[in-house]
Amino acid sequence: MSGIHFTSRDEIHTLGHMYESMLREMRDAAGDSGEFYTPRAVVKFIVSVVNPRLGETVLDPAAGTGGFLVETYEHLQKQAKRAEDYARLKRGTLYGIEAKTLPYLLCEMNLLLHGMEYPDIDPGNALRFALREIGDRDRVDVIMTNPPFGGEEERGILSNFPEDKQTAETALLFLQLIMRKLRRPVGGSKGGRCGMVVPNGVLFGDGVCARIKEDLLKEFNLHTIVRLPNGVFAPYTGIPTNLLFFDRSGPTKEVWYYEQPLPADRKSYTKTASIQFEEFSDCLAWWKKREENERAWRIPVAELLANGCNLDRKNPRHKQDIAHLPPAQIAANILQKEHRIAEIIGKVSKLLAKQDL
Repeated sequence: MSGIHFTSRDEIHTLGHMYESMLREMRDAAGDSGEFYTPRAVVKFIVSVVNPRLGETVLDPAAGTGGFLVETYEHLQKQAKRAEDYARLKRGTLYGIEAKTLPYLLCEMNLLLHGMEYPDIDPGNALRFALREIGDRDRVDVIMTNPPFGGEEERGILSNFPEDKQTAETALLFLQLIMRKLRRPVGGSKGGRCGMVVPNGVLFGDGVCARIKEDLLKEFNLHTIVRLPNGVFAPYTGIPTNLLFFDRSGPTKEVWYYEQPLPADRKSYTKTASIQFEEFSDCLAWWKKREENERAWRIPVAELLANGCNLDRKNPRHKQDIAHLPPAQIAANILQKEHRIAEIIGKVSKLLAKQDL
């Protein structure tokens, strides 16, 4: 009788190749479902700077195929020295949630092939629980994720959130869930921390979005926003994206921004020429010793709160990029230019009329 022998290094290696092949095919066929895939370089950068430690609990509430969990597992393996360390790493450390069947199965397989004998992945909707019912026993030390955005949830899901913070934008629902799920600093212990991907709309959104960001700024320390360059998620989406890093160490005092540049010879990334982890080397060096420079700047929280919690702040040392402008500002700029054009045409018409006299 033939079977798969998980004690055989060769068979595990073969399964690893099968998994990678399936994952590539799924990426290529993803279309509008590109939320399944986060570039490996972005995942590795987030895990590197959030720096989960052995003994902490780590959650990805939108696990997809398990990229963040696998990278975290490899990151924590380097810290394991004793048998009990490895036992703790394989059980009671990493948790994921993924509601879609195909990525859920690939996530389980991914973790299994990397040495986790009992992957703890919840196949339900991460948003299915009322926020008010999430208590201390449900909280974790670290959350790293790329939640889906632009989708819609059924009405029953929206009712799990406060009435003044219900929205069709899935990314904002996940942001609220993450804020609730981070461990509180109780009894001298450190509060939880998060690194996550968000679309640009989260930064400049008003209304419900602004109310959620106000809570984030007042109740959490939103210490860093990394602005990613164009095409990082190509070809799955062209929407500009950012990385948010925050923790429960207290309210925000100032927000540091870092503008991750494109390589000098590139205008955008593509599926065949994607972002590489080495490109984050300058940001990693800056992370530990922060100073304002041509890529980094900071904004006091009072200024952000006074301006409707608009976090869409441009690099003061660079030309403004229209791709990052809020829609309302783009429309206002267009109207301003049209008025200016109308004024010029009016003056030209008057000059021509005088010449005809």
